[in-house]
Amino acid sequence: MRATRPNSVLTALAATVIIFLSAPSGLASAKEMRVTISNFTFEPQTTTIVRGETVRFVNSDDMVHTVVAADGSFRSEALDTGDSFTATFTKPGSFTYFCGLHPFMKGTIVVK
Repeated sequence: MRATRPNSVLTALAATVIIFLSAPSGLASAKEMRVTISNFTFEPQTTTIVRGETVRFVNSDDMVHTVVAADGSFRSEALDTGDSFTATFTKPGSFTYFCGLHPFMKGTIVVK
């Protein structure tokens, strides 16, 4: 009886398929960070993310709030208790924001 050797092309193809199937999909959503609105503050006040990530602002306060970028790049509708708003950051930089109803509430997103 003669031993057979696997076809090297088929072996390479099988390895490629396994790597492809185990690799993360390019269509997978980017990481999402969370900023909580509570007691008239944004927590954390400064959030550092990587370009392409999304920040979800969640209103846990018993008052209506908004999230407004100082540079005008994003603006939420009025967020009641339990409502949320997301913004995805595609450019590096520092983005300050505030509550349009309570301008003393401020925060910063740092995008690397």
